[in-house]
Amino acid sequence: MKRSRTEIKRIIILVLLFILMTVIASLTIGKEIYRSNGNGMISFAIVNFSGYLFFFLIMPIEVAFVVYLHSGYDPIILNLVAVSTAMTAQVIDYMIGYYFSMGIIDNFIGRHRYEKAEAEILKYGNLALFIFNLLPLSSPVISLAAGMLKYKVKNALFFSLCGLIFRYVLLTLIF
Repeated sequence: MKRSRTEIKRIIILVLLFILMTVIASLTIGKEIYRSNGNGMISFAIVNFSGYLFFFLIMPIEVAFVVYLHSGYDPIILNLVAVSTAMTAQVIDYMIGYYFSMGIIDNFIGRHRYEKAEAEILKYGNLALFIFNLLPLSSPVISLAAGMLKYKVKNALFFSLCGLIFRYVLLTLIF
């Protein structure tokens, strides 16, 4: 099976992204663990960022947010870190969906999860992006599907951002 140059470039970019994320996580989380400061803001930022990458971690990010909220961190700073790291990861999810082939993505999340997210976006559009980011659902997969559908990037990112802001503000007010 012969691969095109474009496909090879995409695979190389994906591999480099994995390497970069692994190095960043190792250097920052590792340093904090060695300093016995496992609850640092850098650790939260990395865990939150990683939790929003569709292929990296599947974890209840909201629980980590509430734990850090009760650890005495400034709620405004914590919200800014949570939303900014989540949006950064969602942009990466969107770009991966936009630029990479179905075969590669199928290996990471499976066709069923992608098709379910795709159906939601096609049926509800911006509302689906907002709701999936507001609620603790699989918003990274929705961002990936939006990218694969070549959904308008401004709409995808704007409604994802609005949903994330509302999610974290609600969590802050409730807890």
